Amino acid sequence: MTEPLSRRERAALCDLALEVGPDSPTECTGWTAKDLVIHLLVRERSPLGAAGIMASPLAGFTKRASERFEQREYAALVDRLRSPGGMFAIPAVDKAANTFEYVVHHEDLRRSQPGWEPRQLDLVDLDALWGQLAKGLGFFGRKLPGPTVVRRADTGATAVGKKGAAAVTVTGDVVELVLFLFGRPAARGLEFDGPDEAVSALREADLGA
Repeated sequence: MTEPLSRRERAALCDLALEVGPDSPTECTGWTAKDLVIHLLVRERSPLGAAGIMASPLAGFTKRASERFEQREYAALVDRLRSPGGMFAIPAVDKAANTFEYVVHHEDLRRSQPGWEPRQLDLVDLDALWGQLAKGLGFFGRKLPGPTVVRRADTGATAVGKKGAAAVTVTGDVVELVLFLFGRPAARGLEFDGPDEAVSALREADLGA
C-alpha cells in the first residue's frame, strides 16, 4: 500500500535536507535548512513550543524549545524528523495536519536550490490535495483581502475562498495554488482574472500561513 502523501513528503524533505546541508537557504525568509527542521520538530515534539508558533504571547516557549534542538547535531535532528511524533503519530491526524505542512515546506527547501523545476505529482495526490484545499478553503483563505475563487488548471474545478461580488479567480496547478494560499512568492504559473484593483490587492496581500 502506498504511504500517505504526508509521509512521503516528510521523507523527501528529510532526504533533501541531508543532501543540501544545514546551512542551505530556504524560501522561509531568514531560515536555513536546519531552522526549518527545528521548526517542524518543535511543532511536533514540544506542545508548549507548538503553542507559541500559533499564539505570539507564548513565543518564548517556542524560542526555548528551538534553542534546545539547536544544540543537537543536524543529522540526528533530521533522523528524528523522519517519524511523526506526539499526536501526529496517529495516521489520521498526520494526514489532516501534515499534508500541506510537508508539501509546502518541502517546496520551501526545493525552490531555494539552484536549477529547481516545478514537479508534477501523481493525479491521485493532486486530487487529495485539492480535496483538502477545497474543503478547508475558508480557513486557508482567511487572509484573502476580498472575494476569491481558486480554479484547478487541469480539471477546471473551482472552490470559493471568500464569497462576494467582483471576485478574483486564481487559476493554476494544485501545488502552486497551495503555495500561493500559504503566502509563498515562489508559486509559479498562476493566472489572475478579475477587476484590476482587486487583482492588485490580492497579489500584494500577505497570505503567509
